[in-house]
Order: sequence, then C-alpha cells, then structure tokens
Amino acid sequence: MFFTTVFRPIAVAATLVFTLATTSLPALAEPILTVKSTGSDRSIALERADLDQLPREVVRTRTIWTEGLVEFEGVSLATLVAELGLTAEELSFVALNDYAVTIPLSDAVEGGPIIADRMNGEPMSVRDKGPLWVIYPFDSNPDYQAEKYYARSIWQLHRIEAAL
Repeated sequence: MFFTTVFRPIAVAATLVFTLATTSLPALAEPILTVKSTGSDRSIALERADLDQLPREVVRTRTIWTEGLVEFEGVSLATLVAELGLTAEELSFVALNDYAVTIPLSDAVEGGPIIADRMNGEPMSVRDKGPLWVIYPFDSNPDYQAEKYYARSIWQLHRIEAAL
C-alpha cells in the first residue's frame, strides 16, 4: 500500500518527464536576421525560411579568411534591399559581437555581394563565421579585391540598421 501511494506517482512523473525530454518537439524558428529602422521602433525579423524563399545566388570565390575556392550561397544584397524597400544611402551591418560596418546602398548591385547563409552547401554555424556572412565575388570582379570591400565582408551578421 505504501509503495502504490508514495512511489507510484513518482514513477509515473519520472516516466512522463523522461518521455517529454526524449521526444523531438518541433523547434521554434528564431530570427536569423533583424532589420531595424534607424528612425523608428519598426523592425523586421527574418527567419532562415524567409531567406530561403527569396531568389538565391551562388558565389564561388576565394577569400582572405578561407582556404581555396569556396562556394557561398545566399540572397544578393540587391534582392534583400529591393524586397525590404531599403532606401538609406548607407546601411549599418552589425555582428553578434556588436562589430559594425557601413555598406553603401550603391554596393547593392547585380553581381555584387550576397548575404551568405551556406558555405559549401552547409548552413554556416557561428563557429564558421555564420549564421550570415556578407560575401563579395572577389574572384569574378578584381575591383572587389580591395581593403574597403574586405572590411565590408562582415561575418556573424545578425542585424542591419537602416531607414525603413
């Protein structure tokens, strides 16, 4: 009697906790990129799935931070700017560690930089300079092989600040 009144509820609770802990629950999607207005409290939170819905581009290039030819995939800066209606002459890109760079809107051109979220076909982790990395097509346009473009190639990107 003592066992069924005291230990049985504990055993049932332990089984329930174990079952919940080992059951795969769908993960809640988290924003991968936030675009924040500099002139108001307005912001747009984009999940990975949102970026996947936009036209994708591939840039195969060498960088000063990687070895050999690397394939980057993501959304072109031009597409992102057009989709979000960004009109500021300069955009502030902010990394997870609060490092920030300014990229002029004039860089948002066809054949220009992409906001890469995959490297060699794999989603980029924070350890691998992800979740997002601004990549210029260094090999296909020698003009991009300049310090100002290297400095704009911010990794661990998570926020853009601009007039919305």
